[in-house]
Amino acid sequence: MTELQLAKEIAKVLDKKKAIDIQALHVTEQTIVGDYFVIASGTSNTHVKSLADEVDYELGEMGVKPSHIEGKATGWILLDYGTVLVHVFTRETREYYNLEHLWQDAERVDLSDVLTED
Repeated sequence: MTELQLAKEIAKVLDKKKAIDIQALHVTEQTIVGDYFVIASGTSNTHVKSLADEVDYELGEMGVKPSHIEGKATGWILLDYGTVLVHVFTRETREYYNLEHLWQDAERVDLSDVLTED
């Protein structure tokens, strides 16, 4: 599975669990931390945890495990899949950190082929 395919699979899992405003950024040119950021919001801390748990579970079923998970008790959970970093926020925490603005030079990934329309 390529990094782009992994990012899209993560977006699909988040979408299935009703994540809000799912975005993917191609950050290869901006950082050595990873190639893609997948960013999404949940409606509460409980929803954020549920979203992160589902990504961890679904990818684990495919044999893909995160190298690290950070922030289980906060409004921001990070799942580190090496080349793909998943950021799941509460709305308020996402607005505060505003990663999309911080990484505004990154290319936005078209997720229309994996996200459902409400």
